[in-house]
Amino acid sequence: MQPNEIQPQELEIVYQISRIVSGTENIEFALEKIIKLARKIFIFDNIVLYKPNDNLQLEAVYPRAIGRGRSRGADLVWGEQIADKVNKSNHVETELEDLSDQIEDRTGIRHFLGIPLLKTSVTIGVLVFIRFGGPPFLTDQIRLAEYIAENVTQLLERQRLVNEIAAFEAEKKLENLQDEFIALISHELLSPIGTIKGYTTTLLRDEVIIKKNEYNEFLNIINDEADRLYELINILLDSSRLQIGTLSMNFQPTNIGSIIREAVERIKSRIKDIDIHIVHCENVGETLADPNRIAQVIDNVLTNASKYAPGSAVKIICIKSKEYILIEISDNGPGIPDESLKLVFNRFYRLPSQQKNHPPGAGLGLYICRQIIEAHNGRISAEPAVGNGTTIKIFLPIMNSTEE
Repeated sequence: MQPNEIQPQELEIVYQISRIVSGTENIEFALEKIIKLARKIFIFDNIVLYKPNDNLQLEAVYPRAIGRGRSRGADLVWGEQIADKVNKSNHVETELEDLSDQIEDRTGIRHFLGIPLLKTSVTIGVLVFIRFGGPPFLTDQIRLAEYIAENVTQLLERQRLVNEIAAFEAEKKLENLQDEFIALISHELLSPIGTIKGYTTTLLRDEVIIKKNEYNEFLNIINDEADRLYELINILLDSSRLQIGTLSMNFQPTNIGSIIREAVERIKSRIKDIDIHIVHCENVGETLADPNRIAQVIDNVLTNASKYAPGSAVKIICIKSKEYILIEISDNGPGIPDESLKLVFNRFYRLPSQQKNHPPGAGLGLYICRQIIEAHNGRISAEPAVGNGTTIKIFLPIMNSTEE
């Protein structure tokens, strides 16, 4: 129906409906506004939008009982039969259902008007108008209902296109992430493998004379690269287990001071020049935790500090409150840009400055830390350190708080 077929008094309503359709993507919000406008010039008591489901069966996705006929009886009248009829015929259909001998109120006489929502002669939905007690739908009213249906069709089609574009963009983003992940992991895996292969080949060559001290040095390099490879594979496995919820946790009373002290001793044995100071952590208390997983978090944060803030002093401070034990791990390195402070805990996220000449890593360490801490009903965040650098804050519930 074209606007010039509508009576002059209806043109303003038609114009407003057109503006709603052109300016709104949310179909339910648009329908609510269209219904309020349409009822000023076209009386109906119920309106139902039907769409085919995955099995191509019509389904009422937007049923509304409105007007003077609203009642429990009206709420149950949605015109399924006429919707099916319209869906098969692809034409406008009207129908009268007279149940006045069974139902005393006006809902016993039901006038149905079904309008197909057509896209290139194919029905993509049905709009049903229901009027209780009469009068029947007249020709001019049917034309107005067709105009409303045309606008609803435009809404549905735009929503479909928006969903398709979003799905396409999400698929492309996923493909890009997969490509980047494969490239990143391939690089991270190949680097230690290449080193191990190179030094092993050298040791196996009969014509190469290797001094005792060089021989031991080569073996130490091979051992370190094997450890690095083992660590990377464990990180990938942990990430996968976290995604599917199968990462095991063994909760028990855990002394935070002991966990921190042991983690510091481990990292000092691996990184000789790291400078770590522990403040007020010995008697900070216990939490109900998996000690191995909490140690994994502390190890990872300290390892990151050694990688991205080399030569920086690292300070670990523990603070106990009524509900939480707070662990602050601070360095005075280059710090993290404000826009990346929350993103660093996302899976595969790496700082832009780390894309070139970056230390080894797959962008999974802090993601795994966050998942582990949240599994302990705690939280972890990154903040600028006082002066410069970065502070990682880890909040863990004290054991009494958890038990309560």
